[in-house]
Amino acid sequence: MSTTMRDVARAAGVSVATVSHVVNDKPGARIGEDARRRVHEAIEALGYRPNALAKTLSEGNSRFIGLVADAIATTPFAGQIIHGAQDEAWRHGFVLLVANTEGNAAAENDAIAMMLEHQVRGILYSTWYHREIDVPPPLQHTETVLVNCFAADDAFPAVVPDEVQGGRTATEELLSAGHRRIAFVNTTSPSPARDGRLAGYRAALEDAGVASDDSLIFEAAPEQEGGYGIAGAVVASGATAVFCHNDRVAMGLYDGLRDRGLRIPDDVAVMGFDNQDVIAAHLRPPLSTVALPHYELGAAGVRTLLGLEAPASGARQLVACPPVLRESM
Repeated sequence: MSTTMRDVARAAGVSVATVSHVVNDKPGARIGEDARRRVHEAIEALGYRPNALAKTLSEGNSRFIGLVADAIATTPFAGQIIHGAQDEAWRHGFVLLVANTEGNAAAENDAIAMMLEHQVRGILYSTWYHREIDVPPPLQHTETVLVNCFAADDAFPAVVPDEVQGGRTATEELLSAGHRRIAFVNTTSPSPARDGRLAGYRAALEDAGVASDDSLIFEAAPEQEGGYGIAGAVVASGATAVFCHNDRVAMGLYDGLRDRGLRIPDDVAVMGFDNQDVIAAHLRPPLSTVALPHYELGAAGVRTLLGLEAPASGARQLVACPPVLRESM
């Protein structure tokens, strides 16, 4: 059993109130040096550790930050959001309390209520993919930062990936490699990523003086099967390079190109998006891609919550998506 304050009081021959005053270094408490010494000796001998939660509740000075997530704890690459938030919280003297709700609204509300009862400094609310959300009503009662998601009315500060910059960067890398006929396989699923990456693709071509050709823009389900199924149309377009909406699409495209006797990158260069390490680094050849900055999203969310960082414009702070160049281009 853990040592209690009552155990320390009994060992030191003082009252529980005296131990409490010593442990909490209460201002104005009249405690003699001998009693104070005995309390410290008892604490050391018994290995007593103060109840940090009880102290938080009594003082209203929390060192906890909450993070409520829909599924990122069970999503390998998106789990880096928790890692980044945890490291940044610890760096500033806070502990992260994490609740993974798997999208269950009742569990979500219970988790938020529990965190509010523990008087957290604030709550990060995160989703595993970038999207617009309806903010849970209980979050109106505490400081909240949205991570990898945003509210339609921008009523809450949000930290999100810069999808336009990511699409631009992916296309610029292919342009720098000498390609001018670059296809883009976009997703069929409406999302900020779908719109942003396409806008970045078009902007990079325009900046390079390359006319945007709608016959080089395709749509496919954002899975391996989608990439495989669109391979024939991509080859028929005469593209020498392909920017895929995500790494799963690129993985399917690899198979489709190989089935047609084409080599990567000798015949067709391929660029992905997301940097899902379990896919991108293990394809043959390893896939060049653009990383979703999950770790930095979590870290920036904590800094924003603590007032150390503020969105540059509006309520959304954009986090850059860096290129990860390998051997597919």
